[in-house]
Amino acid sequence: MKSLVVKCYVGLVFLLVAAISSCQWPQGVEPKGSAEHIRYATGKVDDKALQNIDAGDGDWLTHGGNYAEDRYSELELIHRDNLSELSLAWTIDVGTKRGLQSTPLVVDGIMFFTGPWSIVYAVDVRSGQRLWTYDPEVPRKKAAQLCCGVNNRGLALYRGAVFVGTLDGRLISVDAASGEPNWQVQTVPEDSFYSITGAPRIANGLVIIGNGGADLKARGYVTAYDAGSGAQRWRFYTVPGDPALPFEHDDLKDAVKTWSGEWWKQSGGGTVWDAITYDPELNLVYIGVGNGSHWNRMIRSPGGGDNLYLSSIVALDASDGSYVWHYQTTPGDTWDYTATQHIIQADIEIDGKMRKVLMQAPKNGFFYVIDRTSGEFISAKPFVYTNWASAIDAQGRPIENEGARYEDGKLHWISPSSHGGHNWPPMAFNRKTGLVYIPTSNQSEPYMYDPAVGYDSARGFMGAGGANTSLSARLYAESVYDTDPRAPAPWTVSGRLIAYDPVQQREVWGVDQVLHYNGGLLTTANGLLLQGDAQGIFSIRDAENGEVLWQYDVRSGVVAPPITYMVDGEQYISVLVGWGGIQGQVFQAVPRLHPGTLYTFKLGGDAQPPAKLPPIAKPLTELTTDASELTIGRGYNRYAENCMSCHGTPGTGNGTIPDLTRSNVGVYQLLPQIVLQGLFESQGMPNFAGQITPQDVEDIRAFLLFTAQSLRGGMTLESYLGKVAVMQKMADENQ
Repeated sequence: MKSLVVKCYVGLVFLLVAAISSCQWPQGVEPKGSAEHIRYATGKVDDKALQNIDAGDGDWLTHGGNYAEDRYSELELIHRDNLSELSLAWTIDVGTKRGLQSTPLVVDGIMFFTGPWSIVYAVDVRSGQRLWTYDPEVPRKKAAQLCCGVNNRGLALYRGAVFVGTLDGRLISVDAASGEPNWQVQTVPEDSFYSITGAPRIANGLVIIGNGGADLKARGYVTAYDAGSGAQRWRFYTVPGDPALPFEHDDLKDAVKTWSGEWWKQSGGGTVWDAITYDPELNLVYIGVGNGSHWNRMIRSPGGGDNLYLSSIVALDASDGSYVWHYQTTPGDTWDYTATQHIIQADIEIDGKMRKVLMQAPKNGFFYVIDRTSGEFISAKPFVYTNWASAIDAQGRPIENEGARYEDGKLHWISPSSHGGHNWPPMAFNRKTGLVYIPTSNQSEPYMYDPAVGYDSARGFMGAGGANTSLSARLYAESVYDTDPRAPAPWTVSGRLIAYDPVQQREVWGVDQVLHYNGGLLTTANGLLLQGDAQGIFSIRDAENGEVLWQYDVRSGVVAPPITYMVDGEQYISVLVGWGGIQGQVFQAVPRLHPGTLYTFKLGGDAQPPAKLPPIAKPLTELTTDASELTIGRGYNRYAENCMSCHGTPGTGNGTIPDLTRSNVGVYQLLPQIVLQGLFESQGMPNFAGQITPQDVEDIRAFLLFTAQSLRGGMTLESYLGKVAVMQKMADENQ
């Protein structure tokens, strides 16, 4: 009996010690914020911690806040009755003018986040001081191999390491305490059009990472690596390769039946550049698959077909990466309607029965609810205006509208645009209101197919003459306009924040926004909804009705989502502020873009915001041109194909990348050296040698100068576009 008592006593002591050590910082070690503390705190982030985040200490340990990725927080110390006390705790100038898209991670007051060029930052939340910075030194020439900017959306955290995917396709494990790399692997072919901008995910000791580049001739896949060693454990390809070669996995034998032609010579596309989520109960990894290469199915797969697994949600066995099920949102996609947008897991009641579901609002404008155990289609309704399809039928397939595939050689205005009814900025699901909150876009876009326009298979659809979609739409082409009064007017963009009921499939409330590119969302158990917008306002709203409860001017446009977390008994809110990304490069909704900044708020904060900079109005260049109409037409084509995605529509003066019609004389004099010799490569302007010729540079210069002198002389936009259309037609007829 005595022995039993002793054993029980020892066991009780052991349990008490374990309990204490799990929630308290051990005595006798260096203070919080030290390397020892960081190593201890981040070392506790294991599978159990990740699976029980909601019951944890108020840390933000994963990209979506938890494995459900619902961006819902149980923290309630900040509530509607004390928002008047919510104020700025500190800010950090990140030191970039490029966009900030990252979701930070926080464990016991230590924050990790990423910035442009895949740079990783560690910050002590208690002091607001930067602890370390890790620069993976991505070659700046990589910018020439990207469709959409030098962005990065976040990290994964596991057992003392943070994991980052880099623009040049590496996956790197970085020691959380020191900022030094543990290991790195090259996940894509070197010096290719592949890239990584999305956040890795952790699934039972594996780091899951996808990639981008389908727009530029990349074949999609996801790969799982051992978190400790970096050893590859499995890889899943999203589209079949050359059918004359062995298939990488058996399900591709069925997928290949949905393709035709020689798609593999263009790669097929299907990159998984953002949406990845893990269900530990089912041991399934869900991936959202992107667009095809080429965008246009008539070029990519001329015999038709669904083209699996493009624009699909695919469920994989997390242990070995094997196929389990799929659901395709846009069969035979021909509009860049990716399914790479945020995927949320939830358990909701439908028709009196609790269902384990996935919810997604992808680019195509329909909100989907599907069973996450089987992939069974449950429901889908449009959450924005759509005209490519009228509805989704009972089998889960779209009912397409006539002319939607733009096969007649005319220019069709399709809604949503290739930007999507919803793009990558994350939505959020409130478990108490039962509503999904979505940052939506209202925009149509011109699509056309011209068989006379060639396809540059060396560079994907963004190569010379190769788009045959919106990026190569001919200004002189006959346009087919939507007569529905709800349709977005051509060349206009706007946004809308909506609260959406996923069971009833209807909008509950909505708030119109000036621009279509606004920040991701966060919601809380006490009914708050947080978002920054393109106009530089960070707002807290009532999640029930959208009423603004609190606002703060953060100086610049916001695209990143906020997070909330606990540190030493205080609740904090942080958001990265920095306008950029593919849309941010072109559009701007504030008078002056400020440097990228990390804003952090708490109750009783006493910090002052960065000084507000005065607006800058750069005039159009005074230089002129007497180039021929043929030259200017060729210049327009080369500019649209190679420059517009970053520099935007010339003459507008918007965005984070310079409007070249407002450049100084020195830039125009050095244009060949800038474009063909990489003079500004260190600043992110890539070297285009081999992609465009010296004559192309001169033609582009002529087009830009013509634009500047036309607008400076008072020519209306309608007259200007009409003139350019005439010159473009001349160039096309003489190519």
